[in-house]
Amino acid sequence: MALSASRAFGIACPAPSRPAARRCVLVRATEQVATESHSLEVMRKFSEQYAKRSGTYFCVDKSVTAVVIQGLAEHKDQLGAPLCPCRHYDDKEAEVAQGFWNCPCVPMRERKECHCMLFLTEDNDFAGKDQDISMEEINDGIKGMH
Repeated sequence: MALSASRAFGIACPAPSRPAARRCVLVRATEQVATESHSLEVMRKFSEQYAKRSGTYFCVDKSVTAVVIQGLAEHKDQLGAPLCPCRHYDDKEAEVAQGFWNCPCVPMRERKECHCMLFLTEDNDFAGKDQDISMEEINDGIKGMH
């Protein structure tokens, strides 16, 4: 029996011509969504905790916050670390290993300067009043981005 590419997910699926393959694709898609949801929730909680600990606030436009948190979650899944999603990198793996741009990045930790506008000081014109964001607000903010 031929196996599909889903072995990368640790699931042995029959070749697509088999009826069981449809079930396998559904399982694989469900596992991927579950992983994404888990990472998104982890980064949401981290962002809330860090904002409170650092005395910073989320952007008044919560869709900015949502998109940045989603980018951090994707990098955590892909690279193993929440690399700043608002910068271009020639070699993301090397950047993760160096750690400078892993969130919270060095400029944020040292000077409270967040290039992504995730963590804003209260004197920033774009700072809102919130240090919390719900999964509903994140999902609303990232609608149509997939």
